[in-house]
Amino acid sequence: MITATRLGILEGAVSIAVNTLLFLLKFSVGRRIGSIAMIADAWHTLSDMLTSVVVILGFWVASTRADKRHPFGHGRAELIASVIIATLLGVVGFNFFSESATRLASRRSAEFSIMAVLIFGASAIIKEALARFSFWAGRRANAQSLAADGWHHRSDAAASLLIVAGAIFGLRWWWMDSVLGMGVSLLILYAALDILRSSASPLLGEAPDPDLENRLNTIVRKHVSPDSSVHHIHVHRYGNHSEVSFHVRMPPDMHLSESHDRITAVEKDVNSSLSMQATIHTEPLQQP
Repeated sequence: MITATRLGILEGAVSIAVNTLLFLLKFSVGRRIGSIAMIADAWHTLSDMLTSVVVILGFWVASTRADKRHPFGHGRAELIASVIIATLLGVVGFNFFSESATRLASRRSAEFSIMAVLIFGASAIIKEALARFSFWAGRRANAQSLAADGWHHRSDAAASLLIVAGAIFGLRWWWMDSVLGMGVSLLILYAALDILRSSASPLLGEAPDPDLENRLNTIVRKHVSPDSSVHHIHVHRYGNHSEVSFHVRMPPDMHLSESHDRITAVEKDVNSSLSMQATIHTEPLQQP
């Protein structure tokens, strides 16, 4: 079974290979037919490899073992990669919107040769297929950086598709290319913001899920006392490794050695049931 790290590196490698081939195709055909737009889009495709490099670096760093400076591992590197890619995606969306608005204000329509339209059409199909592969890999690996890279591929596919639409319908509706471009750019900006929010939130720290609190209470009451409860829950996630710390209210007359044994049983149960490493602070249960 392929691991999340291998899947992430595979997605990055496939993206780099596909973008390189598309760059060579667009650049060579653009030079042959003298299309400045195609040559410019070729360099844009080549720049997309930067996000794929970030993906590979993120998964590589996240997979390295814990060390003295990072005792909980490097799993958050993948989230940092997501933030970087989302930022780059936001820049793409902003530039896309700006270019579309400028074209609309100047009442300019897109004009391309048949060869250019065919190349851009093929590019749109290939990049959308690459985007769907990235989304699939992101779901399998539970990785935001792969979803972010998928949106980057989809933005490139949308740009190519708008060029095709503008070339086909631009003669009748000169504004179509610009208006569609502004709409797609807003979609890209929304995706970038959503990825940035979902990636930054675990880095900043999140409130514990109510379901987690209920499951912790169930475990504690099973091993300690039906009257015991948990509070002050803190969750720290480092990729595939998760730490949870919380306070447990214990019967005040329980002996220290018995309290230790019961809390050790709680920690083992939390580890086996929730796949989380637990650190527990005990305090006396207030008697009614």
